[in-house]
Amino acid sequence: MTPPVRTTRLSARDTLSEALAGILRRPGRAVLTALGTVLGVGSFVAVLGLTATLSSRIDGRFNLLTATEVSVQDVAAEHDEFAGPAFPADAEQRLRQVAGIAHAGVLWTVRLDPGTAVGSLPTGAGAGAAEGGAGGGGTAVVAASPGAVAALAPTLRQGRLYDGFAERTHQRVAVLGSGVADRLGITTLATRPVVHIGQEPFTVAGIIADVERRPEHLLSVLVPRATAEELWGPPGPASASLLIDTELGAARQVAGLVPLALRPDHPEYLKAVPPPDPRVLRSGVTSDLSALFLLLAGICLVIGAVGIANTTLVAVLERTGEIGLRRALGARGRHVWAQFLTESAALGALGGLVGTALGELTVVGVSLVRDWTPVIHPATVAAAPLAGLLTGLLAGLHPAWRAARIEPAEALRR
Repeated sequence: MTPPVRTTRLSARDTLSEALAGILRRPGRAVLTALGTVLGVGSFVAVLGLTATLSSRIDGRFNLLTATEVSVQDVAAEHDEFAGPAFPADAEQRLRQVAGIAHAGVLWTVRLDPGTAVGSLPTGAGAGAAEGGAGGGGTAVVAASPGAVAALAPTLRQGRLYDGFAERTHQRVAVLGSGVADRLGITTLATRPVVHIGQEPFTVAGIIADVERRPEHLLSVLVPRATAEELWGPPGPASASLLIDTELGAARQVAGLVPLALRPDHPEYLKAVPPPDPRVLRSGVTSDLSALFLLLAGICLVIGAVGIANTTLVAVLERTGEIGLRRALGARGRHVWAQFLTESAALGALGGLVGTALGELTVVGVSLVRDWTPVIHPATVAAAPLAGLLTGLLAGLHPAWRAARIEPAEALRR
């Protein structure tokens, strides 16, 4: 009696060993094939890691600056064209009664007559004396009460800020932004330099190196509010604003109280702008960054998948004779399909592991250079190699199917 024909079997261990043998037989090609997946997965990890790191930085900066800043606009002209300035002269004194305010003050850009210049010498005193007219695109002159200057959170290079005494006595003192000081060539206050705004001299009390709020004022000359009103008159309609530095967590409450505290008769003349909701800001920034960079990472993964598919298909064509011999010796089509699919999956997984490591190193390296704290979510590290494996599986489906359809007789004739 003829014994029954035994069905050929291919264990998972044999499939894996055959796939690894096929990869190691051509190591150069395997490295180049996995390179696309390495770049894609590495970009994926680096993008998510840098996005998380930047989001934490944005949160910290938001809490320190934006979450403690309230601006109040003069909108009296919208309600009554003859209302005049909405901010009272004693605005700072009134705001001291509002809980949660650290510093606050009124400021506006002074509208000078055409041709008025700002310089280290009076207008017409000599070449290079005038730096440029404030009204004609040159240096801006900003009237700011002492509280407004403090609310800018300035860092002094030299000297000091003017105080309430200079405001009350209408002193002609000025604080220069670093940009203006450099333009005018003022490098030291030891010689008691004087800045002329037109024909009006102002003693330079201090030079600001940097500000944490409204950096445009680094290109401005700051003078006391009362002095500016005495020389050039009150601010025009809707030109003045109030800058408030609040305690952390008090900004929205302060924004609701300030209009009533300053103008109990017409609180509608003032429009308080509180900081935006930090959760909305964080989610908006994070989603924008993630959407952009994840698109780039996805493109790299697609390129890697195409590379794996192309190389695996070429390998199928080159190994037609080998496939035919295996089929003649009893290998089934599904065995060939499993072997080539395992090869592409192994290349994808290898690329995913290497890409994950490179992505993590990129995040840590950038964070060290920028003095940040690197943030990488564990889910990202766990998902990245799986993404490489999935890329290899999808890329190998068609080449493995082509290999499984090769007929033994036709393959051996080649």
